[in-house]
Amino acid sequence: MSRSRRTLYSALGLVAFVLLWELALRSGLLPGSLVPLPSSIPLVFWYELADGIWLDVVRSSLGHYSVGLLIGSSLGIAVGVAAALLPRFDALHAWLARLLRPIPPLAWIPFAIIWFGINPTAAAFIISIGVFWINYFASYSSVRSIDPDYDEVALAFGQRSFVSRLTKVNLPAAAPGILGGLRAGLGQGWMTVVAAELFGIPGIGQRMMEASSLLATDIVVVYMLTIAGLYALFDFLFMLIQRRLLRWQP
Repeated sequence: MSRSRRTLYSALGLVAFVLLWELALRSGLLPGSLVPLPSSIPLVFWYELADGIWLDVVRSSLGHYSVGLLIGSSLGIAVGVAAALLPRFDALHAWLARLLRPIPPLAWIPFAIIWFGINPTAAAFIISIGVFWINYFASYSSVRSIDPDYDEVALAFGQRSFVSRLTKVNLPAAAPGILGGLRAGLGQGWMTVVAAELFGIPGIGQRMMEASSLLATDIVVVYMLTIAGLYALFDFLFMLIQRRLLRWQP
């Protein structure tokens, strides 16, 4: 199937879903008190935007999302690469990683509140934990899967220092996998940001909780679509950067 035809089918599927949703509500198959009409969403979005609420909550969420994403990604890549290249460090922290990895980011919320209070720093901490593990394992597996012959060739050409082989061999060879982890972390960060805001931190999650307590499901859907739109934008921009960085690939 061609790319244009696939795009057409995807668009038709989305339109069909929205139409069925609208028809189900108008025909009474779905209760209007629990699910909003799709046709009402644009007007609700305009009200949120005109009142300045939408910009405020999006700005707040973007703040701790960006901080958490930066910290979690940086530490995840650094620790993952170090563990893959340094056997002693890998062995030293292996059991600790296996112990902490299954713990979901939301389980750290009590400690985040105790350590940082109910503020954006706590939300950034929760987000960074979720992003950390994705980047850690992506970087670790990418570096470990590098062909050992690359190091031998580098040594033959005089690249004998660890830093030289790291910057000229290991990181370039592992770049596709590392960038794939970064891209996955973008989505994980948005999945975590809402939950991290549910305990009172200003942002999209808090606004959704306020709306749900009033059964304002149309407002909830507005911010669900906002998250989807922001992720789509970030993912698109990252793909452009990724293609540029990996333009050497065939």
